[in-house]
Amino acid sequence: MGKKQAGTGPLSRRPDNSAFKQQRLPAWSPSLTAQTVLPTFYILSLVCLLLGIWLLITVENTYELKVDYTNAGTCEQCFNLRKRAIDSRTACTCTVSFHVPKTFPGDVFFYYALRNFHQNLRRYMDSRDDAQMVGRKNNLKAPSSYCAPFDYDASRIPIAPCGAVASSMFNDSLTVMYNPTDVSEIQVKLYRKGIAWYTDKNVKFRNPPTNNTFTLQQAFEGTTRPLYWQRPVYELDDTDSNNNGFINDDLIVWMREAAFPNFKKLYGVLNRAQGPFTEGLPAGNYTLSIDYNFPVEPFRGRKELVISMVTWFGGQNYFLPIAYLVTSGLILVTAVLLTTVYVKVGKKGKNMEE
Repeated sequence: MGKKQAGTGPLSRRPDNSAFKQQRLPAWSPSLTAQTVLPTFYILSLVCLLLGIWLLITVENTYELKVDYTNAGTCEQCFNLRKRAIDSRTACTCTVSFHVPKTFPGDVFFYYALRNFHQNLRRYMDSRDDAQMVGRKNNLKAPSSYCAPFDYDASRIPIAPCGAVASSMFNDSLTVMYNPTDVSEIQVKLYRKGIAWYTDKNVKFRNPPTNNTFTLQQAFEGTTRPLYWQRPVYELDDTDSNNNGFINDDLIVWMREAAFPNFKKLYGVLNRAQGPFTEGLPAGNYTLSIDYNFPVEPFRGRKELVISMVTWFGGQNYFLPIAYLVTSGLILVTAVLLTTVYVKVGKKGKNMEE
């Protein structure tokens, strides 16, 4: 005997008569009355106000100083020199003086900032060879087609690292000198290592294999440096041989693209082992010395040195405090309007004109 077919009448698709399928499970439904809604609005407004004030005080106590050195001080000549690609490898140095109005206590972070530089363009972000950046020898001599036209130079020599991202790496060298009134100037020393993400440093970027007899320079033999670079990739850091090649911290920091055209990237952290800097960066006069290599005229950009403290909230950013304060104000206005309507109309609309 075959299986009995289900009915085909109008009741055949009716769900089972159970509490779950008939939606008869116990449930709680809030009663939205003026006595419950209005206090909630006032409490939310107060909470947002307190959070906004707290964050605003935190941001106000986070000091930040920006020094635009694009064509300031003696950098006007270097700025004009970098307008011409033919002079891209001509050395140029300049200085800019600036004043720190108040002491930066604790750890102080130094950033370089760029204005109007769009790292978030799709074609730009794709112009890199990740296989080359992990040290694969085949990709070292045969860059990916994604790197074009920054894969080979005019003599068909492969570029390492290839691509638009690496070729446009920020390569100004910044040195800050402290000028106290009673003694000669003192160099503000920075920690230049340990500024990259751990996963980037140890996973995404690796050098080609080397050993005691096969140096890093030999591993990059047969490649050339990008156009605007002053040094080959295996000589990026002349003070620490372990910070050269694709694992150079500055290169790794640059290769993580920014989301917005105005951004800053970490350049170094204040070394507080010296005498005048044990408590932080003291107020006073300073001089910024620049090995001016990075051109900004082609994209009408600007370059800055940013000195900043970092608290539990991060750097100096007024967005969140202002957002909380504005939200508090909007909630308060809404609560006052609802209260006015409730008082005027009355419970269940008994005062409403018919």
